[in-house]
Amino acid sequence: MNDEPLNLGLLLFIPYRAMETRVFAALAEAGFDDFTPAQARVFQRISPGGNRLTDLAEQAQITKQSAGFLVDQLERAGYVERVPDPTDARARLVRVAARGAAAVPVAAAVVAAVEQEWAAHLGGRDAQRLRQLLTRLREITDPYR
Repeated sequence: MNDEPLNLGLLLFIPYRAMETRVFAALAEAGFDDFTPAQARVFQRISPGGNRLTDLAEQAQITKQSAGFLVDQLERAGYVERVPDPTDARARLVRVAARGAAAVPVAAAVVAAVEQEWAAHLGGRDAQRLRQLLTRLREITDPYR
């Protein structure tokens, strides 16, 4: 076994994956068992007013074709809908549909519970400091903040 410390990227990814696993388990238990991590990567970037497919692809860091495929799947399952863009009659927006809106509070409840567990494990002050540091790190890592 390697005794070298894990890099920061991996240390950030491991808890994210643990949270994601719990979110997907709760979604499946609530009847949203046809939702995949790849679809979630696109879905979680949809703003309240909707987004163009090209923007979702860019933010998810996937090709427009891949984003289109995932949005097609999400649309067939009732999680999203395509609507006319009010600012450009030729364009369409991807917007959260009724089934997607129903799934959001299920996921949000799990995220809140996991964050509470992490805060209890780390202690309130360290958990708050971790949030502050990660928020600060976002300044140089997230072009979509």
